[in-house]
Amino acid sequence: MRVPFLDLKAQYAVVKDAIRRAIDEVCDNQQFILGPQVRRLEHEIARYCGAPHAVGVSSGTDALLLALMALGIGAGDEVITTPYTFIATAGSIARSGARPVFVDIDPARFTIDSGLIADRITERTRAILPVHLFGRCAEMEPIRTLAAQHQLAVIEDAAQAIGAEDEYGRRAGSIGLMGCFSFYPTKNLGGFGDGGMVVTNDPALASTLFALRNHGSSTKYLHTLLGGNFRLDELQAALLAVKLQYLDRWTEQRIANAEQYDALFRKRGLEHRLQLPEIPKKERHVFNQYVIRTPERDALSHFLESREIGHDIYYPVPLHLQACFEYLGYKKGDMPISEQAAKDALALPIYPELTSPMLEYVVDAVQAFYDT
Repeated sequence: MRVPFLDLKAQYAVVKDAIRRAIDEVCDNQQFILGPQVRRLEHEIARYCGAPHAVGVSSGTDALLLALMALGIGAGDEVITTPYTFIATAGSIARSGARPVFVDIDPARFTIDSGLIADRITERTRAILPVHLFGRCAEMEPIRTLAAQHQLAVIEDAAQAIGAEDEYGRRAGSIGLMGCFSFYPTKNLGGFGDGGMVVTNDPALASTLFALRNHGSSTKYLHTLLGGNFRLDELQAALLAVKLQYLDRWTEQRIANAEQYDALFRKRGLEHRLQLPEIPKKERHVFNQYVIRTPERDALSHFLESREIGHDIYYPVPLHLQACFEYLGYKKGDMPISEQAAKDALALPIYPELTSPMLEYVVDAVQAFYDT
């Protein structure tokens, strides 16, 4: 049996007819930039996330950059974030002119350790940028409390977590001042290319974001701000609006797959050989990735490859050790939990179209690895 890490063709088969109709509608209308499809998707994403405002943008990376720009964050400022995430998180901070300040992660959640943030706050700190990693919300309440005490903004990197909820039932993206989403094709809600969204509860910030994404203009040829071309196009918005209708059922299948993995691994006694991801009872973990941890990660990776089982490593080098951030002065050992996760974390297939036999084949292969 072959089990791919992700099978977008299987997903497309479900939505193909509706997608084709959506494409035809845009083509017939011949409005491709900031038209009715974008406005419709913004309204639906805002409602889905529990926030009053949403601004469609060109990518998840641009969503992060625009959120920082909207707050005027730049040279001389510091933004606290996690080193265990995709480069876009800290890269956007650096591109704004500010300095990324890294805080290590919680070993169970993979998200920023909220208990370590206070020690990294200085007079230059302007914001905290937690990442809801792999589909689970960061521990937001202590972060919000700390931010309020120090008058800091909280910008959520929710690229991997659309539809996730914290222990209070709040949707990812609506908990902080702004939330940033990615519609990269591998995300739970993925487009046919790049796309992103910023949601916010603040109407003034929303107005600023709308202007910034369109060269700083709210009125044609009049520019109150220096923005850029960060627009979400009509075709992507139309396709995403179709797929949004399926998102909850796909999410529930991801959760069901995670629960089946958990049951199968425990039935085989493999929870003693692996660290399995937590399946929280009071939160909605949407499992953009299902990540196990094992000291034999690299050997297991090669074994799964030999069995034609897709998998991936998130993230092999934490950001504080990346060459592009050498100027920040971090060294090996500064973020021990992130560095260990980089050595032993392995993502297994979790996409909604996985069948029970495929899941069992993955678990059988992991058991076979440990039995050899």
